[in-house]
Amino acid sequence: MDTTQRADQQRSADHRRRELLEAADRVVLRDGPQASMNAIAAEAGITKPILYRHFGDKSGLYAALAVRHTDALLASLRAALDAPAERRQRVEATLDTYLAAIEARPQVYRFLMHPAEGIATPADQADQGFDVGKHSAPLLRRMGEELAQVIEERLDVGPGTQQLARVWGHGIVGMMHAAGDWWLGERPCSRAELVSTLADLLWGRLAAAGDKAGGPGF
Repeated sequence: MDTTQRADQQRSADHRRRELLEAADRVVLRDGPQASMNAIAAEAGITKPILYRHFGDKSGLYAALAVRHTDALLASLRAALDAPAERRQRVEATLDTYLAAIEARPQVYRFLMHPAEGIATPADQADQGFDVGKHSAPLLRRMGEELAQVIEERLDVGPGTQQLARVWGHGIVGMMHAAGDWWLGERPCSRAELVSTLADLLWGRLAAAGDKAGGPGF
């Protein structure tokens, strides 16, 4: 098989994978954590064994969807951090970007962060049940590392910058996730009120830290 033929086959496989992920997205938007491999296969117009051939099992499909949505969310968060505005405004915009994303697609959020809600009976476990911590924790960890990198690149926080940046990055992501999860479920206040209150909580050290020399600024 020559290089051109292999490249064509890879493009075809990548295109088919995107189509299947888009079908999975449609089912997740409709069914949330109850989205099943049977329903996704039906939406894609294929049999479940073919879906397994592409993703292995629901864990594999979950991982692919998680990458897809986390990539999009991180791009939006980076855009908020890069916006031409004062630091406090960018902090609030970043918090709001995260909360707006989970508010706009709550079923996707629940599928990614609370997949165990989809388990109705022991018989469902082979198709739907898997350890939520095993799958959701890496998403939060990835976001924490990304934010830590931004902080390290942009802020001068003195000695031990790398370690402190990682503490802040993971701490901020943990705060956003926990507060957002609670807020999405109970809606005790408006999104704007939550953003302002969380920004107040963060603002002390963020306000005091100087921009890193030669960096893009925070």
